[in-house]
Amino acid sequence: MPDRIDADIEALLRFYADAGYSDALDDEPHDRFAESAKRVMPHGDTRAAAQSSRPSAPAAVPVPAAPIAAAPLSQPTIPAEAQAARARELARSASNLEELRGLLDSFDGCNLKFTAKQMVFSDGNPEAPIMFIGEAPGRDEDLEGRPFVGRSGQLLDRMLAAIGLDRDSVYIANVIPWRPPGNRDPSPLETEICRPFIERQIELAAPQVIVTLGNPSAKVILQAKEGIMRIRGSWKVHQTPGGMEIPAMPTLHPAYLLRNPAHKKLAWRDFLEIKARLKSVV
Repeated sequence: MPDRIDADIEALLRFYADAGYSDALDDEPHDRFAESAKRVMPHGDTRAAAQSSRPSAPAAVPVPAAPIAAAPLSQPTIPAEAQAARARELARSASNLEELRGLLDSFDGCNLKFTAKQMVFSDGNPEAPIMFIGEAPGRDEDLEGRPFVGRSGQLLDRMLAAIGLDRDSVYIANVIPWRPPGNRDPSPLETEICRPFIERQIELAAPQVIVTLGNPSAKVILQAKEGIMRIRGSWKVHQTPGGMEIPAMPTLHPAYLLRNPAHKKLAWRDFLEIKARLKSVV
């Protein structure tokens, strides 16, 4: 019998060896299923264990850091009326367009100057018989330093060509010489501060015909109370601070025409009127 037991043990060990089990870990066999059942704790003990595993004190809530104070703006705080009066005084002192350009470039009374890349004074021929006036520079104008050079400027060039004009035969400027941030509308105070410079620019250029492009330009240059769709196409008069009277035609802004191409026919009628008036004064 012992020999048979030894043979059985040897056969079992061979089986284990063939199966890859080469090491004996313990002297006695283990019932792993029973051990697993013992490790599962009762519900109450689990809750207690979870509570005991929590930290003895709550973690400190991080206190948010105090906000970093914004750096002070480089531009001054400007009392609008005082700066408007200063602008009027400076504008009156200019005896020619180049002097006016220099005075405007050094003028720091309008905060738009501090957010724009550069001043946009004019383009074209200052001795031309006709002057076109828009509202304010856009992004492209701010980069190049000339008015009407973006998409609206390209349309304006085509409109001029349609009546036999180009940039060498017209003078172009804006009411506001600096681009407002994000192309927003200039505020009434900003417009009032810049008004003396464009009025003096008109007076020094002395055109025989003025064309205002868009509603804001018509409101400033012609003191228009009604909207552009009501007053466009009819001749008005711009009176300079020095008493000069210049015929003026309010018409639609090229940027508006890009958004509303159906109204190009209205602008075309206005430009035909402008062409006829130029023939009578040149």
